[in-house]
Amino acid sequence: MSIRIPPIQCLLTFEALARLRSVTQTSEELCVTPSAVSHRIKQLEQILGTKLFGRADFSLTTEGSEYLAHVREGLAILQKFPSNTATPGRRKLRLAVTPTFARSILLPKLKQFSEAYPEIDITLQVSIPLLDVVAEDADLMIRFGTGRYADVEHICLMKDDVTPLASPAFARENGPFEAPEDLEGVPLLRSPLEPWRTWFAAHDLDWPEPVDGSQFNDVGLMCDGAVAGMGVALVRLKLAAPWLEHGTLVPLYERHVPSPHAHYLCWRTGTMDRWECSAFAEWLKKSVV
Repeated sequence: MSIRIPPIQCLLTFEALARLRSVTQTSEELCVTPSAVSHRIKQLEQILGTKLFGRADFSLTTEGSEYLAHVREGLAILQKFPSNTATPGRRKLRLAVTPTFARSILLPKLKQFSEAYPEIDITLQVSIPLLDVVAEDADLMIRFGTGRYADVEHICLMKDDVTPLASPAFARENGPFEAPEDLEGVPLLRSPLEPWRTWFAAHDLDWPEPVDGSQFNDVGLMCDGAVAGMGVALVRLKLAAPWLEHGTLVPLYERHVPSPHAHYLCWRTGTMDRWECSAFAEWLKKSVV
């Protein structure tokens, strides 16, 4: 019985289109015309005898998702070259993680994972929260947001509470902070990652979202700004742990408010078939509790 293996260019095009979900971007990445992209996908579907993409937005069918996992696994094997210097049995794991989560949550505990799984080498890559921008492709991703991710499988890793934080000197000079209204007129540090409206609404304050003052797209930088006395930062307590433990930031109020966002561990279909990925996921779920 003869076995027909799809042409490698069809497989490469399928993987790129499933990842980019754009014919134009796929054609640019592969340096071919958009019509060539369409032709290769059609050819691959004819060989397989099944539809790989279900709709115009290039979302995958069930069969397409299953086949994508096999294609990526096969391409990953083909990318490996024989090497006399390679260490037998070692596994590589690429993790995309948001900066402050890495700094406050992951890195203090990562040595425990390395000791438990010395054969797994981890490469950490920085991702931008909410925008889900990753410097390079990753096996596992830690995203921060609402959890509505249609492009990946995911689980909720960590929820948290927010509360206003400031440096001890700032609190002394601008306090006392006894009632929520005492924040009126005080410089409020802003971040799209943690809108002040969450805290305002929980305290029945009919205040608009601040539009003036310093703004940060990284929680760690915002904490550093608060340490420098730039103003009050609304920060999740678990992420702020290093600053709170060192006393460089202090909470202004006893009440904490649940954040509407959370951290999620995300992966593409088929990733957990690799034992190093599933091992890290299980370890991480237990470690961030």
